[in-house]
Amino acid sequence: MANVLERALRVGEGRLRRRLKGYAQAVDHLEEDFKTLTDDELKHETVELRERYAAGESLDDLLPEAFAAVREAASRTLGMRHFEVQLMGGAALHLGNIAEMKTGEGKTLVATLAAYLNAIAAQGVHVITVNDYLASYQSELMGRIFRALGMTTGCIVSGQNPVERREQYAADITYGTNNEFGFDYLRDNMAWQASDMVQRGHYFAVVDEVDSILIDEARTPLIISGPSSGEANRWFTEFSNLAKKLIPEVDFEVDEKKRTVGVLEPGIEKVEDYLGIDNLYESANTPLISFLNNSIKARALFKKDKDYVVMNGEVLIVDEHTGRILQGRRYNEGIHQAIEAKEGVAVKAENQTLATVTLQNYFRLYSKLSGMTGTAETEAAEFMSTYKLGVVAIPTNRPMQRIDQSDLIYKNEQSKFEQVVADIAKRHEVGQPVLVGTTSVEKSELLSRMLAKKGVKHEVLNAKNHAREAAIVAQAGRLGSVTVATNMAGRGTDVMLGGNAEFLAVAEMNSRELNPTETPDDYEDAWDDVFANVKAEVEKEAKKVVDVGGLYVLGTERHESRRIDNQLRGRSGRQGDPGESRFYLSLQDDLMRLFNSGAAEALMGRSTVPDDLAIESKVVSRAIRSAQAQVESRNAEIRKNVLKYDDVLNRQREAIYGDRRHILEGDDLKDRVQHFLTGVVTEVVDVHTADGHSEEWDFDALWTELKTMYPIGITVDEVLTEGGARGKLTSAFIAKEIHSDAAIAYERREQQLGETAMRELERRVVLSVIDRRWRDHLYEMDYLKDGIGLRAMAQRDPLIEYQREGFALFQTMMGQIREESVGFLFNLEVKVSGGGESTTVQARGLEAAGDSSAALSYSAPSADAAGEVEVRNERGQVERAASARAQQRQSQQTAPQQQLQQAQSAQGGPRGAFGQRPEGAAADAPLNRSQRRAQEKRKK
Repeated sequence: MANVLERALRVGEGRLRRRLKGYAQAVDHLEEDFKTLTDDELKHETVELRERYAAGESLDDLLPEAFAAVREAASRTLGMRHFEVQLMGGAALHLGNIAEMKTGEGKTLVATLAAYLNAIAAQGVHVITVNDYLASYQSELMGRIFRALGMTTGCIVSGQNPVERREQYAADITYGTNNEFGFDYLRDNMAWQASDMVQRGHYFAVVDEVDSILIDEARTPLIISGPSSGEANRWFTEFSNLAKKLIPEVDFEVDEKKRTVGVLEPGIEKVEDYLGIDNLYESANTPLISFLNNSIKARALFKKDKDYVVMNGEVLIVDEHTGRILQGRRYNEGIHQAIEAKEGVAVKAENQTLATVTLQNYFRLYSKLSGMTGTAETEAAEFMSTYKLGVVAIPTNRPMQRIDQSDLIYKNEQSKFEQVVADIAKRHEVGQPVLVGTTSVEKSELLSRMLAKKGVKHEVLNAKNHAREAAIVAQAGRLGSVTVATNMAGRGTDVMLGGNAEFLAVAEMNSRELNPTETPDDYEDAWDDVFANVKAEVEKEAKKVVDVGGLYVLGTERHESRRIDNQLRGRSGRQGDPGESRFYLSLQDDLMRLFNSGAAEALMGRSTVPDDLAIESKVVSRAIRSAQAQVESRNAEIRKNVLKYDDVLNRQREAIYGDRRHILEGDDLKDRVQHFLTGVVTEVVDVHTADGHSEEWDFDALWTELKTMYPIGITVDEVLTEGGARGKLTSAFIAKEIHSDAAIAYERREQQLGETAMRELERRVVLSVIDRRWRDHLYEMDYLKDGIGLRAMAQRDPLIEYQREGFALFQTMMGQIREESVGFLFNLEVKVSGGGESTTVQARGLEAAGDSSAALSYSAPSADAAGEVEVRNERGQVERAASARAQQRQSQQTAPQQQLQQAQSAQGGPRGAFGQRPEGAAADAPLNRSQRRAQEKRKK
């Protein structure tokens, strides 16, 4: 089946590759012409290309000249000339594909081609990298090319203020990490003024290490959170104590492979007795199930000193991929609090989600998306289904010379590491550089101690600082170097034989205190000499390294994902260099222990193989491939599920953010607010005139409710006099009279405040109400998702139920926005200051622009691993605030069946508060006040 799918995805690949080659040849034909241009003439090419684009030529038409200009600029400023295969890669990016290029093929340089061409449209190009260090490094180095062509370069890093960010986004090409771009999008949609927004749209993005960003990190959403109301911490401690009393396999069961737990019937009875409740699975007890599951997971699945450590009274996560301690990062979904309670340290308060988006849905905002990686083929189907991105394999510039040796398998871990050390020592003796990949800090430190005992000088790469990582990895190809690194460390930095000349040159410029931003002229004057000297030294050493066999990559364990293994292997053999790779394995490795290791164990058990002797077996190799395929399939399913659920919220997010953008861009809200007023009055009248005949209606209750909304100016008697006897009154007549009175009240309010102040008040009121209600809605949706899995026990599809009930909750929120906006507009005590365009309004109870920004936390995938989150404050500093949502509510707010039926019948999904629909959405019936009242009664 997989082969059929793979063939289907490759249909047309040959045709596309021929098209890319045609573009590259067209660029080659222009090369000599561009070499004759002066620096000023080369810079003027950008002006000419933009004029031609404005006149109607497409970017495809301009591609050969644009690429030729970039190639010449790179040659003059960096001494680097784009190869034909790099031109093909640049064209693949421009056409909206993922260019799969092997490690060392110059992906960073390739990105400059597509970035420059698309920047001609002057709508902003984003180049996304995996960490702040690489963003700064690439923007500085590649920025020299763009500056030579008259374009500007920006860089977004954590800690910048809004003014700085706006300046960086205003550049033609902006570098930054996926987290920074995503958080700016969320913050822009929390802004109170259009001038507070920093991004200028989502036109074209090039994603470096695209598999890491769009696949590995896609399971964890970006979350902006703030202090929540209420207190749930005592429940974590309570359930932690309870979990200690439960017996594994009697009261609960654990699936270590799937990382799940299940409470058995005896355990349920113990919990109910302990808490003094009759039925744990009643809707009112839904939050307790989450506390229980988290407490059991904390006890059974999360191991101290492996998954986390306790230091200075804090629980600190250990990165599963790199083995580092992740200072300031926290597990989400309440797991971190459960572990804190288990370890008896202070349980940090949870935060409430204020804004959230998954990376999948953020990157789908771009009009055109592209990416680069050395390892995308195994995920080609997911890239196509989720992002509509094709994967194009770009040939290498020179034939691959790396030799990938067969895996060596040992019975136990101790024997494996003894042989690893012997292999490293043997190669170190002849001067061959060795890069060792481990899966954890613990393993790297064990190996380091063994190497030290053997007298082998080496570097251990466990740094938290990406700049330090890059520095070590960049020099891992030098003669005689031995580098012990965790598998993902330093990704994005080339390992060049003899050392990385560009990296060393930039380091030398920094040591001279020369900076392209602060001292651009001095920087440019000194660059050529510095780079030439460094390059000459590197080339001498590179020849010696080639003579001893090139870089040897040694993996001490297979990773869950084949892509991670391939990334480690890909460090060696760049640009046709010689190299070698091998993996050393044991039956005690996690992958073999947890997944499909029976065949391997049987083989080893039958054989009389000594502990220190390795075997090479097709049976074991098949078992490893099968185990990796199982894990990859499981992770893909998790990402697919995350996306399904977030798609429901994404349509709602588009409607709300569309509302806010209309308001921020200065839409006149008068007509829309009057529409609010009319709708709210109609709903109130309908509720009070829905039952019985007119003589039975409670007019006093109707007028009392109307007075809470606006200063009603007519009396019940006046309406009765106008309409005749009570028995002859109709609901439509009453609504008409009150609508007229409400319109008069609105005009009176506008005259009282002044037209300009009224528009500003409307803007502030609606923004304030939308933001408050959206925050509450995110909480409700989180809460709904927590318990929705239980619907499967009633033979209902949880996703369908989530869609139905989520839609009903959204409609409820829209009604609340309309009602509260009207109420605030009439009832706030407003103070008007200034005049004309500088008019400002102040009122107690009205949120002020920018309130509570200092209390915000930012939760995102770590730059090193999927599954953990990193929490930062508004200054970009790592902090210890919790990123998980609050779960303290004690009663489930289930939408009534009437709403579910209505949501099911509506085909188009959510609408904005102003009644507009997201693009492609069909009409739907609004939820009325009587239905909401019915809901409130059922809650009681």
